[in-house]
Amino acid sequence: MLDFFVEYGMFVAKIATVTIALLFVISGIATMAARNRHQNDDGYLRVRHVNQEIENLRDGLRHEILTEAESKAEIKRKRKDEKLKRKAEKKMPAAENKRGRVFVLDFDGDVRASAVDNLRKEISAVLQVAEANDEIVVRLESPGGMVHSYGLAASQLRRITSQGVHLTVCVDQVAASGGYMMACIAEKILAAPFAVVGSIGVVAQIPNFHRLLKKNDIDIELLTAGEYKRTLTMFGQNTDSDRAKFQEELEDTHTLFKDFVRDNRRGLDISKVATGEHWYGLRAMDLGLIDELMTSDEYLLRRSKDAEVFEVSWQIRRTLAERLGLATEGAMIRVLEKWFHRGGNRLLK
Repeated sequence: MLDFFVEYGMFVAKIATVTIALLFVISGIATMAARNRHQNDDGYLRVRHVNQEIENLRDGLRHEILTEAESKAEIKRKRKDEKLKRKAEKKMPAAENKRGRVFVLDFDGDVRASAVDNLRKEISAVLQVAEANDEIVVRLESPGGMVHSYGLAASQLRRITSQGVHLTVCVDQVAASGGYMMACIAEKILAAPFAVVGSIGVVAQIPNFHRLLKKNDIDIELLTAGEYKRTLTMFGQNTDSDRAKFQEELEDTHTLFKDFVRDNRRGLDISKVATGEHWYGLRAMDLGLIDELMTSDEYLLRRSKDAEVFEVSWQIRRTLAERLGLATEGAMIRVLEKWFHRGGNRLLK
């Protein structure tokens, strides 16, 4: 019996190994295919009418909880209300009759702010139809990342306010560092009570292998032209003057960051909030980093009462190989996360 279980275990291990290897191969093929395609030529704009989805949710629930008689009465009342509404709209001047519009965009930021590629297309599309009484809502989630990448992302949001269109940023989980750099462009920043906000600071870390290389008699030749072409290095010997110059550059970046936030959030005590700390929404409200405590769902539900709400997103058309690759990649990530949490759950607590 023991031999059976041993052989069975070996068989399962072989199957798992082959499966993982196939997943890596498929994922690699899909990634290569994506790199070789011109994504601008095969994307499309997806628009969803949020009001209709909210109404469908409401009607679906009412259908389940109302009796047959109540349901019929509800349908009759709804038809009557719609008829009265149409009559009232006909009597109203065209300018007054027109409902405002809300365009909802999503930004899920990584270290390189790579979502800006889609964001710029979405903004370009919306700005061609947006009018003065319209609003753009950006559901922003980002822990920050590279300075130049988030500088570009913030500049994309600046296009909205520069055209005179209202901009609201909703933070449900996190808008820190570069994420907050983007958020502070908005006229209004809304955040969930425990969303992470702030982290107005700059950080950089560089490993140095000089002692390891020296111990193994390995030389690194680094040639530069210009006194400060290279300050800190990973392989050479760093000096105090190198460190001082690098720190100077960090401080200058931090100054630019603080000035940017101050210019966009008038009245904010920058000395209190530009320490690199982050705060939950409840505390961020007290500090003036945000304007209101509210989730994006709550805000959009409120706006749907008096405006037409459209969710706009740029979608990339993917080949079958790419879709399969993304699916396998997601499966791999879920398996790895499961293994990680099983093995390191105590450490995470």
